[in-house]
Amino acid sequence: MSIKHPIIVVTGSSGAGTTSVKRTFEQIFYREKVKAAFVEGDSFHRYDRYEMRELMAAEAAKGNKHFSHFSPETNRLDDLAQLFKDYGATGSGRFRHYVHDAGEAKLYNTEPGRFTDWEDLEQGTDILFYEGLHGAVVTDELNLAQHADLKIGVVPVINLEWIQKIHRDKATRGYTTEDVTDTIMRRMPDYVRYICPQFTETDINFQRVPTVDTSNPFVARWIPTPDESMVVIRFRDPHGIDFPYLLSMIHNSFMSRANSIVIPGNKQDLAMQLLLTPLIMKLMDRKRRAG
Repeated sequence: MSIKHPIIVVTGSSGAGTTSVKRTFEQIFYREKVKAAFVEGDSFHRYDRYEMRELMAAEAAKGNKHFSHFSPETNRLDDLAQLFKDYGATGSGRFRHYVHDAGEAKLYNTEPGRFTDWEDLEQGTDILFYEGLHGAVVTDELNLAQHADLKIGVVPVINLEWIQKIHRDKATRGYTTEDVTDTIMRRMPDYVRYICPQFTETDINFQRVPTVDTSNPFVARWIPTPDESMVVIRFRDPHGIDFPYLLSMIHNSFMSRANSIVIPGNKQDLAMQLLLTPLIMKLMDRKRRAG
């Protein structure tokens, strides 16, 4: 952890909603005039889209049905840890981009599915913001969670996460439901080993819970809307959290445990603004005092 160069991590699997949470942070950074360096977790995958396809086929031929991007072996977590260390010490570090689509291909002059060259972070940023799969992962060899000053988990209940992934991959990648189901099955062991444990390391978790029937996510015709959901917000350390203020500001919210508040799904953005703005400003105040 670093006072002068704080790091914020948002962790959650593909389809969990981390991208929408990132947009909320961007709004806070813009409003509060915080200059952030943004790093995406998939840029630290070890293999690009085409290499991964070949390796998955080769592993499947060997009988390995669980080769996935969720495991430490298929990611450059040592490089990610080094970025966190370097940024915490000096406010700098090396990163790259993963090019998702044709729009990004034009922006980065790189073929979709490939990585850009490594480059140095822009100088003079206030905060490093990471969003991806492994921001709070802890293994026998690495502890990325120790480097972050604020760790946010985004984790819908699993059936909802699957519905979101199925619909997204079918709409944006042209996959069939069967393709996405195979992907879910292939990733499950690594999800259990490396994704779930991170949510005990995070400072705050946002877990969306549908209030409609999602018992068979593989035939769900649409994603439950925020109005059809509740969000459970859990704090690892509730000391200093002004729960009466939050309850008064967020209509129809209530506390379910001493460290948890439940809010209507359509109030998540408001709750994040209320919760995260003071936490970000606290990091900035510490940074300025250490100046």
